[in-house]
Amino acid sequence: MAENYELEQPSQTHKIIQDVTRALENGMFVHVRRILEEMEPEDIAHLLEASPPKTRQLLWQLTDPEDQGEILEELSEEIKDAIMVRMQPEQLAAATEGMETDDVVYLLRSLPEEVSQDVLSQMDAQDRARLKQALSYPEDTAGGMMNTDVVTLRSDVNIDVVLRYLRMKGNLPHATDTLYVVDENSRLIGALPITTLLTTQPDTGVIEIMEDPDEAIPVTLHDSEVANLFERRNWLSAPVVDENQRLLGRITIDDVVDIIREDAEHSMMSMAGLDDEEDTFAPALKSARSRSIWLGANVLAALAAASVSNLFENTLNQMAVIAVLMTIVPSMGGVAGNQTVALVIRGLAVGHIVDSNTRWLLTKEALVGLLNGLLWACIIGGVVVVWKGDFILAGIIAVAMLTNLIIAGVAGVTVPILLKKMKIDPALAGGMALTTITDIIGLSVFLGLATLFLV
Repeated sequence: MAENYELEQPSQTHKIIQDVTRALENGMFVHVRRILEEMEPEDIAHLLEASPPKTRQLLWQLTDPEDQGEILEELSEEIKDAIMVRMQPEQLAAATEGMETDDVVYLLRSLPEEVSQDVLSQMDAQDRARLKQALSYPEDTAGGMMNTDVVTLRSDVNIDVVLRYLRMKGNLPHATDTLYVVDENSRLIGALPITTLLTTQPDTGVIEIMEDPDEAIPVTLHDSEVANLFERRNWLSAPVVDENQRLLGRITIDDVVDIIREDAEHSMMSMAGLDDEEDTFAPALKSARSRSIWLGANVLAALAAASVSNLFENTLNQMAVIAVLMTIVPSMGGVAGNQTVALVIRGLAVGHIVDSNTRWLLTKEALVGLLNGLLWACIIGGVVVVWKGDFILAGIIAVAMLTNLIIAGVAGVTVPILLKKMKIDPALAGGMALTTITDIIGLSVFLGLATLFLV
């Protein structure tokens, strides 16, 4: 009996990767093909992402062409691009057969313009027109993520007519939970949930039982706002309309989950200065080149902090104990500030922070900094007294600690908000900017007070 290769547990995933790697090394390509035939498209995508580039290309050649479209849907952008550039337009067109409009649009956006046009030319006129309409909207808007395959009804028919129409149609679009009622100008006027359709007498008119459509999504709404609406309303799907309320398509929960996941990955990777789609197994030269930009920016920030220490070189030369203790204050400020930055970035992402509540948040975080500053100033000051027996030095580090934690709280709020207003990603630059501020302030206050009272 063929072994089931569905990937349900991490241990099974590791076993598949090891088996496939071993089989490829031994030239057992037929065996690998059989393994791939037993796997779901999303699991093959996971296997491809967990493989080095050369192995990845071999695996792709061994996959079933009929599954390639679904596999491409599940791949990260960088890996998907690397695979698609090696495919002919007719292969890409064949891979998109049966895929939903939003997924095909996502694939086409990844291609160079001339290749994308070649792929479109391989499709029939109806599909091509539908895709061109979807491609006309920006990628990060509701129009860019919507699916144009929607079942629409007229309000002047009864349930029996609707059921006969659906039986004649045969298949419903993926994740259809609601049918939409439109007028003669395709304007959205109502919604008919599938559950209502199935539990209503056949002679009942659609106009009698149709509901007001859920808050329709404007086609230009940003994708992060779409995700927020789905989260707050607990939608499974929602209609997309233009400025004249004409129904253009719909967005389903699986598309929103992708947006939420991409935003989460973007925030996590950006804090390390990495692209959220970076390939774990990318060539070393490519990875080094992409990461060097962030390292260069960090060097500039570190040099700025080091220049503060340089201003107090005589103080450091005269008192070695100051050099021993000087890293504590900026370190504590950096940790406290980055906690606030993470909180504010999340608040900005989900739409909690607006101009009207920014001042309250600023006051609150300054107060948090004050309370934590008093606590840790007393603790660190006490440690210095016990350790070094110097009350003046203990007072200096306590004051510097208190000052830096208050500044960290204030900067943790203002830095991400200012960066967003400047059209700079707070997740990418917020942490580094905050750390630079707390390093400079912490060192300046500590070394300045030490110079004033101890030297």
